[in-house]
Order: sequence, then structure tokens, then C-alpha cells
Amino acid sequence: MLMKNFITVATFTYPHEYIVLKSVLTEEEVPFFFENETIVSVSPFYSFALGGIKLKVHKAYVDFVKEIINDLNQPNSHLKLV
Repeated sequence: MLMKNFITVATFTYPHEYIVLKSVLTEEEVPFFFENETIVSVSPFYSFALGGIKLKVHKAYVDFVKEIINDLNQPNSHLKLV
């Protein structure tokens, strides 16, 4: 897949904030990656300089992923994004 087909859907400061989401996206077989994930995990203070860790999702899955994120942010959700 071409990288130009991937769109930023969300931005996080630290890796622990999206670990549940990463698991759900993997389980749902959504094509995604986290830009800046490796450098921030090695040097957390770079997160601010780099603009955070960006969740990039294939454009065909953008609405689906936004729905997943909204579901995880609901007060009655048993899994939460930090």
C-alpha cells in the first residue's frame, strides 16, 4: 500500500495512551501504523518536538477507526483510551 493513501486519524503523546486501540486495530485487521512511535518510545521528550505520535490509517478505514475511537472514549466502555 502506498503511504499517500494513509491519513492521520489521531495524535497521541505517549505510547501507553493507545495500547488498547492498537490491539483492537490489529484484531480488526485494519491497515495502520503509528508515525514517530519508535523515536518517542526511545526518547519520550521528542514527542512534543515531533508533534506527537500520529495514528495513520488507510483512507478506506478512516470512518471505521473514528467509530472505534469514539466507542473507546464512551463512559460505559470497558476499554478506554488514556
